[in-house]
Amino acid sequence: MRPRIVLILAILLTGMLVGLTSTASLAQTAVTAAAGPAAATPPSPSAPATPPPVATAQSPPPAATAPANTPDNPENESITTIRTHVEEVRVVFTVTDKHGHYIKDLKRDDFKVLDDNKPAELRSFRSETDLPLQVGLLIDASNSVRDRFKFEQEAAIEFLNAVVRPRDDKAFVVGFDVTPEVTQDFTDNTEKLSIGIRALRAGGGTAMYDALYFACRDKLLKQERTGPVRNAIILLSDGEDNASHVTREEAIDMAQRADAIVYTISTNISGMKGQGDKVLMRIADATGGRAFFPFQLRDVSDAFLSIQEELRSQYALAYKPENFLADGRYRTIEIMAPSGRALKVRTRKGYYAPKQ
Repeated sequence: MRPRIVLILAILLTGMLVGLTSTASLAQTAVTAAAGPAAATPPSPSAPATPPPVATAQSPPPAATAPANTPDNPENESITTIRTHVEEVRVVFTVTDKHGHYIKDLKRDDFKVLDDNKPAELRSFRSETDLPLQVGLLIDASNSVRDRFKFEQEAAIEFLNAVVRPRDDKAFVVGFDVTPEVTQDFTDNTEKLSIGIRALRAGGGTAMYDALYFACRDKLLKQERTGPVRNAIILLSDGEDNASHVTREEAIDMAQRADAIVYTISTNISGMKGQGDKVLMRIADATGGRAFFPFQLRDVSDAFLSIQEELRSQYALAYKPENFLADGRYRTIEIMAPSGRALKVRTRKGYYAPKQ
């Protein structure tokens, strides 16, 4: 009788233990499911946090996943930056009367500007008499100019001595025959410029277009600027080119891209304007400069004096073109002087729009 009672009590105790174990297992399973996988496998402390997506103009975040901007989440507030690029064209020009005298007292309202034959919005206007100069002196050193080469060198030295102001203006000297040669780089030291001019030696063929192209691309365009300047090229040559790798129009194109006014002084002493003189006129007209034809030696100095006066008798304006497109296309410029007065405006014929 007693063994049976002991057996029954053992069976009951075993059942109670199995039930308690099952209940604990179920409870643990419920806790694990409620906590989710993160609670079951905590992240490694060394794992880097994934940064939130950053909104950019190129790839805005989807609206469905964008965090709400609420006072409780100030870190989610985004800042939108709007950049506005106003295209402006700056032009330097001169105004003369029917006798060729410079008119220096005109005002902003006296002028109208057409850009690609459409009226343009004038943004700024001023009379330029003291703007720093960057002047390139290009001297033909080919055999064709040997007869009066020395005189032209001395006239060029006098010009630079008069026009270059220490600490304000800079100039460089390039001699060319079949290749351009820099005999003096940018400086405001007129003594160094004089030495650079006297170092030139006549001889060889003529690569005038190459020299102009080089002076604009490799000197003017690459020169560091700390503010607005006026770029000018003084080109002494007979205009006859027989050795260039670039064309006349390519050289003019580069001068226009460098915003350079080109003044040409012919070395032709025949007494008649030849084909080379027409080339010099084309270069000067296309860049807003002037062409001089000093058939006598003393006229060379007069030409330099006229250039010096003009560089200190110019106007400058800036305007915004209508319907401007950054497509690299050539656009024409026309500045109209006051009506009712016989005035002539001389400036560059146009410009190339920047290309994006």
